[in-house]
Amino acid sequence: MIETENDMEQQLDMTRIPKHIAIIMDGNGRWAMDRGLDRTFGHKAGLDNLETITTLCSNLGVKYLTVYAFSIENFNRPAYEVEALMGLVLSFIKMDLFHNNNVSFHVVGDRERLPKSVQDKLRSMEEETAMYDGMAMTIAMGYSSKQELVSATKRIARKVQSGEISADDISEETISEHLWTAWMPDPDLLIRTGGEIRISNYLLWQCAYSEFYFCDTYWPDFGEEDLHKAIASFQSRQRRFGKTEAQVEEEK
Repeated sequence: MIETENDMEQQLDMTRIPKHIAIIMDGNGRWAMDRGLDRTFGHKAGLDNLETITTLCSNLGVKYLTVYAFSIENFNRPAYEVEALMGLVLSFIKMDLFHNNNVSFHVVGDRERLPKSVQDKLRSMEEETAMYDGMAMTIAMGYSSKQELVSATKRIARKVQSGEISADDISEETISEHLWTAWMPDPDLLIRTGGEIRISNYLLWQCAYSEFYFCDTYWPDFGEEDLHKAIASFQSRQRRFGKTEAQVEEEK
């Protein structure tokens, strides 16, 4: 039997859609190489698919979607691939995608490492979509979670040095408030495509209590059914946050 879009949605508990989904979009290069293509074709296909997944998440009621597009470590790749990736990111940023879905656009990462033309375009799109109050779609560009923590630590240290806060005032909340992601809640669900089972220096602090979903599907092929499977897996789990199963059941 062929499942329709409505059939697939009915399998999900629409009252328990993850508020924040984070994605590691892995497998673009391997997708292209399997087809005898240059890796850059895979990145293009991956960004095309990001448009699709952004729309699907928005329609499902996801409030925050954060995707790992380019890590600081990715600057170590061949120069032509880095340049191609930057150009593809610029081509992905289309006003219609955000306008049609009431989605605001955001960036996290060390922007100073990015080409000036990319920085300017990212900033412009953030400003142009700031009024949209549906889903917040965030691209991690020039991102490193370890570097993010180093940056947060330096900012907190400067405040201690200036007397703005004391060392005893520092808490988990203090650190969270100084991260690049301070304005968004922590991810409920982290999805990684492409078959690897690791989180590759991505949202290390923020994913302390996230549910993880790994699949073999390469990112360009990750479609609506795959997204629904990931969310269904999330919904099948009991999130205890350190409590016992009995405690969680008592709180229902």
